[in-house]
Amino acid sequence: MIERFAPSGTLLAMLNDTITAPPHLTWQEEALCAQTGGDFFFPEPGSSVREAKRICGLCPIRSACLEFALSHDERFGVWGGLSEKERLALRRTAP
Repeated sequence: MIERFAPSGTLLAMLNDTITAPPHLTWQEEALCAQTGGDFFFPEPGSSVREAKRICGLCPIRSACLEFALSHDERFGVWGGLSEKERLALRRTAP
């Protein structure tokens, strides 16, 4: 399940003890990141996010992931193919 790959303090990590994800999180079960692990998506500061973005580019759930990250103000990691800085810039330009 996705939860085991989530860094502590994230929404997914808080669901670790949950047997089934709430219905509004089922898209995460289909995400490619769930099958690859969190290291690519939550790299050490200064590390490349190129591999995470490549995986996101192939993911059919990418738009739902980005929408979730923006609506929940996710500040860490790669979500929907965008880095932390890219999501911040997108939020700043949004009306």
